Formats: sequence, structure tokens, C-alpha cells
Amino acid sequence: MNHANTNNSPDTSPLGKSSAYPDVYDPALLFPIPRQPKRDELGVTGTLPFFGVDIWNAYEVSWLNQRGKPQIAIATFMIQADSPNIIESKSFKLYLNSFNQARLDDQQALVALLQKDLSAAAGAGVQVTLTEPGAFSALQMGELSGMLLDRLDIEVVDRHPDPALLSANHDEATVEETLLSHLLKSNCPVTGQPDWGSVQIHYVGAPINQEALLKYLIGFREHNEFHEQCVERIFVDVLRQCRPQKLAVYARYTRRGGLDINPWRSNFSAARAPSNLRNARQ
Repeated sequence: MNHANTNNSPDTSPLGKSSAYPDVYDPALLFPIPRQPKRDELGVTGTLPFFGVDIWNAYEVSWLNQRGKPQIAIATFMIQADSPNIIESKSFKLYLNSFNQARLDDQQALVALLQKDLSAAAGAGVQVTLTEPGAFSALQMGELSGMLLDRLDIEVVDRHPDPALLSANHDEATVEETLLSHLLKSNCPVTGQPDWGSVQIHYVGAPINQEALLKYLIGFREHNEFHEQCVERIFVDVLRQCRPQKLAVYARYTRRGGLDINPWRSNFSAARAPSNLRNARQ
């Protein structure tokens, strides 16, 4: 099912280049990028140390009914972390815009096309759900829970994530904690455009040094990686340096081009997929 070109990389993507927005449905616009090269960089080979999902929300989805009348919806896409590929976000936007003049029988026809095309690009099944305008009023907002790291008065000198900063006190009793920061910022690996996010870290284990963790997270400020890769880097670094028994990392990024991307990674089976509540910055 995986039809991705293994030579795909950020510098060969349409990101950061002038693009003619298509008015004809075209699944070939989707640009998959293999996950494994970045995981190799982290030393993650063989069995993944986590499971999880990338939750995409698309707020600019439109198509035509058979009489030519525009239809709109909010779409949610669930892409499993063990899929071979991520989908580059600008190509995702161009693909969604290719439906703008496409005549379809109904929503089910749109969902079927989306599932087929996105699953082929991701190399694994992608779950698609649509929210109609009549249900928009039922959508809710909510903030990530947890002890706010941003309350700490720290001095920051690192502008790239340094896992050596991370530590936990293994002389203290095991705790279960959820820590939260709204200060996550990374950059697009091609254009350098900023990606803003909030990150929630839930763990069971020795207490993590919170000041060091906040410094580490702020260290992403000039780091160039896609959203999914940043979350996996955070997960792997905390797991290796702090050795918690259980760990889950969830980031909610602000939208760009009508899309937001919200990766979640966990290593304990009792963990449930997180809520997809949109936060104030989204």
C-alpha cells in the first residue's frame, strides 16, 4: 500500500515554493515523507518505543454537490504513528483545495476518496470524519491539563534541544505527574516559518527536574523539524534521560493554512487517545 518515493525529503517538497492552487481533484498532490530517517537519527530502529496517532484538523474543506452548490465541513484525520509516512502539510492543503470544484454525490463520497488517497500516501489506513455545519455549535474547546512549567523563573541559553539537560531524582518516591508548557516553538525544516504549540507530558516514575525540562522544551525555539518529529524527539529524550516507567507526550500546534497537527505518543497500553478539543490558540 506504500507508494511513497523513499527519496522524498523536505527540500524536494512543494513547501516554501510558489504553488498554483489546483481546481481539479488530484490525489497526486499529496507528498509523503518516510518517518524512518528521522527515527534513525534518534536511534529508534526495530520495534517502536511508543504507539500513538497524529490528529489533523482541517477547517477549509469544501466541494460541490451535483448541482454545483458549494458544501463545507470540518474534517479530522487520524494517522497512526506506525504508518510508514507522514504527509507534508502544504501538499495536504493543496490536495484538499483540489476538491473545491469537484462535484460529488454526498459526504460519504468525499470521505471514501479522502480515506483512499490519504491511506495510500501514509502507507496505512487513515481514519476520516467530517463535521457538518449543522453540528458546528456542538464543537467544544478545552485546554490541556497539567502543572504549568511556564510558572518557573529560569534563565535560558540553549536555542536547540539538549537532552543532556534532562534528569530525574531516582532517590525519591515514584510519582504520577502531568506537566504542561505553552512555550513550545519549532520551525519548518524548509522555510524556517515558526510552528507554535503547547505540550503535555504525562509520566509515572522518579520526579523529573521541572526547570531542566522547561529549558529543554524552550530549546526547540530554533530547531527545524516537522511537528511529528519534534514530539517523537521529546518522547525519546525524556524516556532515555529520565527513565520513567510510563510516558505520554501530546502536542497541540496552532494551525497554518487551515490545518492543525496534534501528535501524541505513549508507551503504556492503558493510555487512551487524547481529546481532540481545540485550545484557545487554535
